[in-house]
Amino acid sequence: MIPTVRGFCTVATLTVGMMTSHSVLADQAPTAVSAEQPAATLADPLFSEPYIDIDELRETPVRHRYVHGGFKGTDARFSFYFPEKAQYQGRFFEYVTPVPDSENLAQTAGDDKIAFSIASGAYFVETNSGGSSAMAGPAFRADPRIAAYRANAATAQFSRKVAAEFYGPHRSYGYIYGGSGGGYRTLGSMENTTGVWDGAVPFVLGSPMAAPNVFTVRMHAMRVLRDKFPQIVDAMDAGGSGDPYAGLDDEEADALREVTAMGFPLKSWFSHKTMGVHAFTALYQGMTMADPKYFEEFWTTPGYLGANPTSSLKAARLQFSSTVKLALSAVDAEARGVEGARMAGTARGAADSAWQAVVNDGTVRPVAFELDGTPPDVGFMGGDLVILSGAAAGKRLAVSGLSGSIVTLGVVDLATLALVKPGDQVRLDNSNFLAAQTYHRHQVPDARYKVWDQFRDPQGQPIYPQRKINLGPMFAMGAAGTVPTGKFSGKVIVVESLLDREAFPWQADWYRQRFDENLGKDGANHYRLWYVENALHGASEYKEAPNRVIDYTAVLQQALRDVSAWVEKGIAPPATTSYSVNNGQVIVPASADERGGIQPVVMLSANGSKRAVVKVGQKVSFNALVQVPSGTGKVVAAQWDFDGTATFPVSSRIAKPVSRAKLKKTFTFSKPGTYFVAVRAQSQRQGDSKTPYARIPNLARVRVVVQ
Repeated sequence: MIPTVRGFCTVATLTVGMMTSHSVLADQAPTAVSAEQPAATLADPLFSEPYIDIDELRETPVRHRYVHGGFKGTDARFSFYFPEKAQYQGRFFEYVTPVPDSENLAQTAGDDKIAFSIASGAYFVETNSGGSSAMAGPAFRADPRIAAYRANAATAQFSRKVAAEFYGPHRSYGYIYGGSGGGYRTLGSMENTTGVWDGAVPFVLGSPMAAPNVFTVRMHAMRVLRDKFPQIVDAMDAGGSGDPYAGLDDEEADALREVTAMGFPLKSWFSHKTMGVHAFTALYQGMTMADPKYFEEFWTTPGYLGANPTSSLKAARLQFSSTVKLALSAVDAEARGVEGARMAGTARGAADSAWQAVVNDGTVRPVAFELDGTPPDVGFMGGDLVILSGAAAGKRLAVSGLSGSIVTLGVVDLATLALVKPGDQVRLDNSNFLAAQTYHRHQVPDARYKVWDQFRDPQGQPIYPQRKINLGPMFAMGAAGTVPTGKFSGKVIVVESLLDREAFPWQADWYRQRFDENLGKDGANHYRLWYVENALHGASEYKEAPNRVIDYTAVLQQALRDVSAWVEKGIAPPATTSYSVNNGQVIVPASADERGGIQPVVMLSANGSKRAVVKVGQKVSFNALVQVPSGTGKVVAAQWDFDGTATFPVSSRIAKPVSRAKLKKTFTFSKPGTYFVAVRAQSQRQGDSKTPYARIPNLARVRVVVQ
């Protein structure tokens, strides 16, 4: 079984080894043609017979020609979305998902990838990266490059043939982009092919040491600090004290220092109640398979936390014996009030298609079990259901959640799941899960990874026992096909989020250092790194807190336009963001021109301060300053949210797009309370206030205490 997770990183696999075209009538040449064709990667014999099974005109989301097909003898499928000839400018954008997904994702995602591409003179390409069999089958285990870039590269090359038949002879410029695990795959594609893609936009990119370490340190902090997060969030919020350590005991302060120094953004704890463990459930299973002795030695060997556990670790350990009372489907579990049960059922089914062959008797698969008894509340975040009797005795099932007496399953082996029956004796045990939470201490890499300096002595040696294997590069290889090195041909713009809880922001700087090592003084002619303020890992995650977080999709759109202009016309994009890395935290300058990049900088005050204290009925004056880095666009819109509902119902009129805008508003609060007022603004490269594309957002907030 190969556990996977949508979102961050990776195929969590540790079995890594390696290491006739369809005629489309056309009578018009493209408006832009590549002058020189780079030496191309040789044709891939696995994908030597492409075919097309759909070729039709479609009207939504915009008028385009839709082409669907695949490669004979494989499960690889693709979709092409071609603009009308008058719109085509000789390029394509190819999106890479975090893990192999549907080749029709853009049709249902609702994020305008198709319409944006066509508006940018490009046709859009998407694939299933070889299909689910590429993820789970023997070919993938022998060669993870199939899902990482081989299927996508073959598709890109074939798309050029179709484009040439439709628009006339030419070579289309190609640009690949993807985030999280797709960021690994994007960079891996650029590093391991030539002549396929001319440029790339990898985003929210993790380093080769990201998984599982960014999650283990986060889980450790979540366990130790679970009762102290409200005061930490308040301290770091607008108008707060700025001291997140106030009121913490020694163990709590140490846990916060550790996770902060590893790179978790201090301001990102605001979603501590909802962010969960993310990819950790699947990665944790990969850890137990790859290094099973660690989970024994953690509790018995000096130098590991479990051998001399703190009182909080002792209190968090759960070993609850019971029997299975009832198996619950996703619908049943949801009806019983188990949050995320339906999502768990969907994710499990999507994560490993091999399950479909294991259990296919028409029965509804359980996603949860009700136990005969309710385990004590220890702040359970995950663990195992150890089967003690019955046909599955001796096996374990991953548990991702606990709600009363109901345990929600994680990614599991369906062959084992099918054997578990009501009445079987089980033990709910989080011992391994707790042990995993400090695994990063025992994975100290080379000196290039500065965030691990906290675990080195003055001579640079690890202060904790080290494991014989380092899992990070193995997980990275599972996604990228090879361990990323930063050696590439072409042009690259990296986009990284400053509030990223899964791909800590310093990791983009790690790649920048590798780029500089490989490119030397010529680096500025090949790459840019743009940091995005107030953005999380996923672009759509802004929805969980729209008055704190922005949607960075527009930054990606502008990056794609800029990298294509760089390649095709030699127009250099705006400079890399100016920043420093201090104790694991990426710090950017306060002013737009000092900061650089392409995102506007927004500043806001209430009665001249970040915190205002007023009476009910007293007017509050709000002043905002929006600055756009020089040469990157104009302010085109701004909206206000006064009551904390995050609906931003009030707009400021921008009569004429400008690079520096001063905004003023007054507001009167009718009820006492603490309010966080936010202003959100957008800039656009050409100052186009009507276009829906490449409107770069940012926001700022202040605290108003109404007495």
